[in-house]
Amino acid sequence: MAEITAAMVGKLREMTNAGLMNCKKALAEADGDMDKAVDILRKKGAATAAKRAARDANEGSIALAVAPGGKSAVLVEVNCETPLVPKNDLFQKFCAEMAQAYLNNENPDVEATRQAIIAKIGENIKIGRVVRWTAAQGGLINGYVHHDTRKAVIVEVGAEKEETLARPEVALLAKELSIQCVAFPPTATRREEVPADIVEHEKTIAREQMAGKPEKVIEGIIKGKLNKFFEGICLVDQLFYKDQSISCQKYADTVGTQVGDKMTIRRYARLAVGEN
Repeated sequence: MAEITAAMVGKLREMTNAGLMNCKKALAEADGDMDKAVDILRKKGAATAAKRAARDANEGSIALAVAPGGKSAVLVEVNCETPLVPKNDLFQKFCAEMAQAYLNNENPDVEATRQAIIAKIGENIKIGRVVRWTAAQGGLINGYVHHDTRKAVIVEVGAEKEETLARPEVALLAKELSIQCVAFPPTATRREEVPADIVEHEKTIAREQMAGKPEKVIEGIIKGKLNKFFEGICLVDQLFYKDQSISCQKYADTVGTQVGDKMTIRRYARLAVGEN
């Protein structure tokens, strides 16, 4: 029997929002296996969702640069040692310079600039992850950086007519969807991108919760639970943050009506300091 420590119980509670005693019992039943314990809690209804708790201790900011017309964009993670440094104007200026450098060049030489900012601030500073996109035909990219500069997103939307991309409503659509992804981080753009094994796992959880009910009833309930599951993790299905009565896709459809074109949500990328 594995030893169940207070740290394990605390981690499981953070992952599931379940009570401490429920977490301890689930870990004991799972012989210390964290993933099995999560499933045990979900099947018992003690946990509503599993959240990844793996985070590292890096500090820093995410910088964004978007080319005129939204034809390309970049997110750059700039890491530092302490949480006060991102509040420094010199550091934020450096972050903006790095974003512009990576927007203009896929592999820019920034070492001299990096060494200079290290000398000025007196702390180790490094370039972390970089997401660099070029829009496909009929696409436009825009993004959003959260006010704490620790989270940022870029989203590509598409139109059937190239001239539609010049409309300000289209750039705003991509920005609003970026804000959506910062506020309610999805794990996929649409249902088809969710791995089949994850969908089957959700079905299994739902089926075990409905044990004893007629099969026709179970299938209907599973369908409803899956729709709710996708609504939580798929960008197109999520409820739009400004109007919880419509999905993000419906919001895009509304913008399409305004500009006289069909708008699609193509993809998103999200970076957050300290998140894997």
